[in-house]
Amino acid sequence: MTQPVFRIADQTATRGRRTHLEIPIARLMSGTPVALPVIVLNGKHDGPIVWVNAAIHGDEIGGVEIIRRVLESVDVKTLRGTIVAVPIVNVHGFNNSDRYFPDRRDLNRSFPGSARGSLASRVAHLMMTEIVQQCSVGIDLHTGSDHRSNLPQIRADLDDTQTLAFAEVFGAPIAIHSRTRDGSLRHAATDAGATVLLYEAGEALRFDHTAIETGAIGVLRVLAHLEMIDEVAPPLAPTVLSRSTKWTRSSRSGILHASVALGDHVAKGSELAVIRDPFGKLLGRMKAPVTGVVIGSNEHPLVNRGDAVFHVAATDEPVEVEVVA
Repeated sequence: MTQPVFRIADQTATRGRRTHLEIPIARLMSGTPVALPVIVLNGKHDGPIVWVNAAIHGDEIGGVEIIRRVLESVDVKTLRGTIVAVPIVNVHGFNNSDRYFPDRRDLNRSFPGSARGSLASRVAHLMMTEIVQQCSVGIDLHTGSDHRSNLPQIRADLDDTQTLAFAEVFGAPIAIHSRTRDGSLRHAATDAGATVLLYEAGEALRFDHTAIETGAIGVLRVLAHLEMIDEVAPPLAPTVLSRSTKWTRSSRSGILHASVALGDHVAKGSELAVIRDPFGKLLGRMKAPVTGVVIGSNEHPLVNRGDAVFHVAATDEPVEVEVVA
């Protein structure tokens, strides 16, 4: 529940105010200090404590803009509860437009972390002890990586009743049942007792307007569901649920010519793309591995044999993607 004075790393945020905090992480080799930026909206009224984070992978910048829009939409004077926003978790990667830490460690394989471990492990430990352990609900914002773009989607434990309710309230076009992975924030936070949604949408180092707006309104819907803010408009269509997904990989190296787009419903065995050489010779065709919805695609037209190209979520239901003007 809301605390009259909310404390993070010996810093405080008082009720009814928006407070910007910086938690020291380390120093660069130049001696310049690096800090974890945290924005706390500590409402005037009692309610849940929720965190929202982005840029665990430093090149996944869409969530940074989602958090900005969410915080811009919330009036802290009428807020019931506390929102703890961490727009940039991987500060080193963000500043270098890099997915990883300087030692190439993946922060989302470093949780719950250690105060004496690698730099990534120390940041993970800081995130867990100062943020996650004070919150009951969390939303972890991601985008695709390595030239891949993702359809707006929720990944969560859909067998958990409360998590399923949050996923459906969020209102992304599709929610995918996904077990937690060791070392991820979602895994560590779930073990700590929090309910966690992971939102995937868009592409690294790009602002996808629909992905950002879908994410921002989704976060606000969850806050409204928790009665922290007033009611938010429901999604135009119910979220489609999927229990499994499959990647289809290129059988040849060449130039990819896709015939489907994100959000398309495809039948098993239907054509997704053809691969040609630079002179137009047909080298191969890619077929849908299951009947379902295209939730991820490789945006780079040059592919090597074995590259993951299309990600398909198994479902008989088509999805409706709300395109934001």
